[in-house]
Amino acid sequence: MKHKPFSIIVFLFLCFAFFDGFSQSEQPSGEKQYKNIIRYNFSGALLMGIDKYFVLGYERIIKKNQSFSVNAGPVALARFREESTRNGFFLKDDFKNTGFNISADYRFYMPNENKYIAPHGLYLGPYVSYNEFHRESIWTYSDSSAQNRQASTNFDAKVLSFGIELGYQFVLWKRVALDFALIGPGVGFYRMDLDVSSTLSAEQKQNLREQVRGGLTEYPGVNYILSDKHFNTEGTIRTWALGYRYIVHVGYLF
Repeated sequence: MKHKPFSIIVFLFLCFAFFDGFSQSEQPSGEKQYKNIIRYNFSGALLMGIDKYFVLGYERIIKKNQSFSVNAGPVALARFREESTRNGFFLKDDFKNTGFNISADYRFYMPNENKYIAPHGLYLGPYVSYNEFHRESIWTYSDSSAQNRQASTNFDAKVLSFGIELGYQFVLWKRVALDFALIGPGVGFYRMDLDVSSTLSAEQKQNLREQVRGGLTEYPGVNYILSDKHFNTEGTIRTWALGYRYIVHVGYLF
């Protein structure tokens, strides 16, 4: 299931690439070049949920085959699956779940590889992205020797990543843009802080931190980043890790 969204994205890309290959052989001479795109991050909504991820972007052609884009919007973490509950802890409520994303890239559309003028075609360029998440949750805890008790967690995550992306942007009916950035290796710095407030013992608090860590690994890519990383007794994780970016934007040219 973790790879299903990526499989859907690849399938859509192959479908559009197939139809694009059978379209006109070259751009009609004198056709107007639209230099602006407003767009919506469809893949983020697919991965995290439409109600959890709403990032809009703007791309501007600044030279014949070069563009600059910025993207920003509110984001939030999807709820952990109930089946991830263990160690006697059960997630009762996420009463605060907020965050934001901001990113930018600079694209070089490849004139020797494209039969269309930018922003239609193959591109390569650097990107930088920053994500911040904040979630406050209530957990219930029970074991064989005690009644149900409650614990609250305060989770903060900050992720700064940068790298190189290779993608292809389709333009349909002269105005609709479908942007697939499917190859985006990079590196990121991950900072996570988890505060636990309760009357639980130090061991039980650490078990709850492991419970949260297990829930985080449900998100695509995080299982790799946290494969050998755990919250320490102060509730922190700091690490650099290789990453991978894939994005699908749906946009409008003007």
